[in-house]
Amino acid sequence: MEASIEFPKYDSYKDSEIPWIGDIPTKWEKVKAKWLFTKIDRPVRAEDDVVTAFRDGQVTLRKNRRTEGFTNALKEHGYQGIRKGDLVIHAMDAFAGAIGVSDSDGKSTPVYSACIPRGEFYTNTKYYAYLLRYMALSGYINSLAKGIRERSTDFRFSDFSDLILPNPSEAEQDRIVNFLDQKTAEIDAAIAKKQELIQLLNEQKTILINRAVTKGLNPNVKMKDSGVAWIGETPEHWRVCSLSHTASITTGATPDRTNPNYWNGTIPWIKTGEVKFSNIESSEEYISELGLKHSAARLAPAETLLMAMYGQGVTRGRVGILKVPAAFNQACAAIIVKKELSTNYAFYFLYAAYPFIRDAGNETSQMNLSSGYIAKIKVLVPPEDEQNKIVSYCRELQTEYANIEQLQVDEIKALQEFKQSLIAHATTGKIKV
Repeated sequence: MEASIEFPKYDSYKDSEIPWIGDIPTKWEKVKAKWLFTKIDRPVRAEDDVVTAFRDGQVTLRKNRRTEGFTNALKEHGYQGIRKGDLVIHAMDAFAGAIGVSDSDGKSTPVYSACIPRGEFYTNTKYYAYLLRYMALSGYINSLAKGIRERSTDFRFSDFSDLILPNPSEAEQDRIVNFLDQKTAEIDAAIAKKQELIQLLNEQKTILINRAVTKGLNPNVKMKDSGVAWIGETPEHWRVCSLSHTASITTGATPDRTNPNYWNGTIPWIKTGEVKFSNIESSEEYISELGLKHSAARLAPAETLLMAMYGQGVTRGRVGILKVPAAFNQACAAIIVKKELSTNYAFYFLYAAYPFIRDAGNETSQMNLSSGYIAKIKVLVPPEDEQNKIVSYCRELQTEYANIEQLQVDEIKALQEFKQSLIAHATTGKIKV
């Protein structure tokens, strides 16, 4: 399934006079989309659930994919019926590939266009879904942008219907669809395996780091019960204490947003989304000396650990190491360790403790962490020389696993590019399948 695979071509070609397609096979016709499809407005039935057009081209019931991250309308004004087999175009997200054939009956907002074949010309809906997604991902729909929202378009049925599209014969449309269904499924399966491998690599790396920061590197050392459930046994000579006994913990603040003199200065100001188990060397926003002086914001020195206190999902409990002096908001806690605990060892220890910290919190609806909770986190304090060896070991692990993961990421990117190239070449007749 390499990108270098060569496919046969048609005997002859002609200029399609369609800028984003170029030459097409000589025997292929050209037809305006309005003669291929009609937009249909159906009433909504009581049993209809919401159908969503996702950017990867799947159009399915929302509950089949996920239920979080959507804005739900209080009243479903203008909702329409969607049926299995409809060509569905998301007017505002078509530029990003939110075009496909629905696999379910349901309902959608009026921003979707539900299209069905008119019948005058043979129209394999899946062929045109593939073609339109190529048109979207190649940037052509973006070039037709009429919307006012950044990186968005208003690609409605009136825009679609005026497009001139190739119309291969019935046999060719069906053959192209069968070919692409098979090949894209094979590519998607290969990508899924690589994504699973990346997840397994990350899990394995976490296990090894966890073992190093809680058990040490000497398999023959005498052990004792740490008294901490997730840690279990730990080397007998290591100290167990609350984080507050070996670090100072402070929270940040946000300068007054309405005062322009407090912002766009030179002092990095960190938010929870920028704390990602890595070094923090810059920020998305900066505050001024005045903003720092006239607010409860604090300037933390370089080599301070920051922990995200708020945030749903994966954010809460993450840590990072400041590599420059920076201020931070009230949703972050600065952890400045004492001499007996190295910043880098504390970073790897809190990395290992992350799943347990994340799932704790204040038992509120969002389960935010508090500085009081962070202060009570139990940490291990090995001797200084062991901390240094553990840090070196963890860094080597990170480098080794990062290199392996990058290979997988590069291969996934190559497969995705090959998939898009295959769709582009098959739907426009550049290859004969």
